[in-house]
Amino acid sequence: MNIITISWIGLPFFVGFVIYLLPQLDKYLAMFAALASALYAFQLFALPAPVNLELLDRFGVTLAVDRLSAYFILTNALVTVAVILYCWHSGKTAFFYAQTIIVHGSLNSAFACTDFISLYVALEVSGIAAFLLIAYPRTDRSIWVALRYLFVSNTAMLFYLVGAVLVYKASYSFSFAGLGKAPPEAVALIFVGLLVKGGIFVSGLWLPLTHSESETPVSALLSGIVVKAGVYPLVKCALMVEQIDPIVRVFGVGTALLGVFYAVFEKDAKRMLAFHTVSQLGFILAAPEVGGFYALTHGLVKSSLFLIAGALPSRNLKDLQYKPIDSRIWMALAIASFSISGFPMLSGFGAKVLTMKNLVPWQVIGMNVAALGTAISFAKFIFLPRGGEQHQAKPGFWPATIILLVGLFVANFIYYDAYNIGNIAKPLVTIALGWWAYGLFFQKSVLKLPRMLEQFEHLIGFMSLCLILLFWMALGSTNLQ
Repeated sequence: MNIITISWIGLPFFVGFVIYLLPQLDKYLAMFAALASALYAFQLFALPAPVNLELLDRFGVTLAVDRLSAYFILTNALVTVAVILYCWHSGKTAFFYAQTIIVHGSLNSAFACTDFISLYVALEVSGIAAFLLIAYPRTDRSIWVALRYLFVSNTAMLFYLVGAVLVYKASYSFSFAGLGKAPPEAVALIFVGLLVKGGIFVSGLWLPLTHSESETPVSALLSGIVVKAGVYPLVKCALMVEQIDPIVRVFGVGTALLGVFYAVFEKDAKRMLAFHTVSQLGFILAAPEVGGFYALTHGLVKSSLFLIAGALPSRNLKDLQYKPIDSRIWMALAIASFSISGFPMLSGFGAKVLTMKNLVPWQVIGMNVAALGTAISFAKFIFLPRGGEQHQAKPGFWPATIILLVGLFVANFIYYDAYNIGNIAKPLVTIALGWWAYGLFFQKSVLKLPRMLEQFEHLIGFMSLCLILLFWMALGSTNLQ
């Protein structure tokens, strides 16, 4: 299994290089690498024990893949397959497919890392490749958004790298487990880097503009899987180091509430989805023990929603209330919206039930409020008028969307124990209350929240404030030991 694992990690990078040599096979080679990852993920679910690879044992540089990794790897594979299918007849160049598969490979590597140095390399590679995808249209707007993303990302990773050095100084190892012996400033520096990369809490306010202004398939890739490269290490550290768990849970609740607060008032469809990416990442962090299943569900539903948003006649939700949309597109939009709201028979239901069951008492009220806000937000899509003229979607739209939506139905069976009267009743009541609140107030609301906090000149300032907050949280956690 070790040889298979090494081959799986190296395959996307090899394929990315070969695509430049054989550009006429670009999409076929990219699809092959993504499908290989899906097969590897399914194999991981069947293994009785994790696979561990020691690269530099003396320094704690190791790779490990287990059931948690399998959820993230499978999400990466399915989202990448959908994006490639969406772009199949779009005329994208070999450069686009090469960068897509390099993003895919670097994310696979991040989901196998259990040390801060290997993770640093994986995050940097994914960041550069994502930057190139965001800038792919080569317009002034896309280049500015891409450079903004790269600057914020690289600044965050400088903090992270200093923190990794402090961990080694304290424990003579770069392993995630070394956080248990690291000083508070090391925890703060590493976590602020990961919070920024993951688009979490106020450190993630770069995300709405970046994801909403990117091309449709790039938005799907960014929100569906790229941000999870910063989320996975946080979940892993929470599971490995006891004193880290409360910090991760606090940021889970905070980002869930922050994202949904903006989303319920947002009038732009893609920006609303971007803010909900921030919010849904909070659900993954709020219950680290079951974060893998929620990550899979979120990746499938958010990628499908961004692809569907690209097929709508307008991004303005107010305009869409007076423009009936194609019934087929509305059906796809409704299925995805029902899933993320927690409706039974879709994987979002099981993911939300499982998450709520693994919260600690102080989290319950906040996460229920976030769930209610999710129902309010996606009522905007569910109650759009339908029956308009049939829309000629891009040739790859339906194959890509169907794969993701079918995944929501199939993944629903992962946690079939969720189906009892109590578990079914609570999400239905939450959704009903959300729809009632939407019809009574939010549908007619003209309130528009200011975007000042998202401005470039404020992003590094928020990163610094988050660093201070993390330091005091880590210091308090250390004093309690």
